[in-house]
Amino acid sequence: MIICHLDVSWTSLWVPTLVILFAMSSDAGDKYVSVDFEVFGNVQGVCFRMYTEAEAQKLGVTGWVKNTRQGTVVGQVQGHPEKVKEMKYWLSKVGSPSSRIHRAQFTNEKLITKLEIRGFGTRY
Repeated sequence: MIICHLDVSWTSLWVPTLVILFAMSSDAGDKYVSVDFEVFGNVQGVCFRMYTEAEAQKLGVTGWVKNTRQGTVVGQVQGHPEKVKEMKYWLSKVGSPSSRIHRAQFTNEKLITKLEIRGFGTRY
């Protein structure tokens, strides 16, 4: 039988724990991204807004979506950077099953310290 004895003091455990806790609570982890979008193609009359809402809720991002008179869909997405990135991919490459996306344009992308929109909804 092998017995190992570790001579560990409280301070040797306490200091790294404090460093990890401080890093987890720093402002760097509390940053969000906001981005405006416009999707071009066959994106109206194909439930694009409904599927956009569902995808946003699945990803946990906030914002809004709206049809335009020019036949495009516009909106805004806010959330954690990785989730916003996933939503941008969905808006530009996936969309609703019947949609045909020609291109998506993303503008006004910026870091924000708190979410400015609650939930995700359709605007008219």
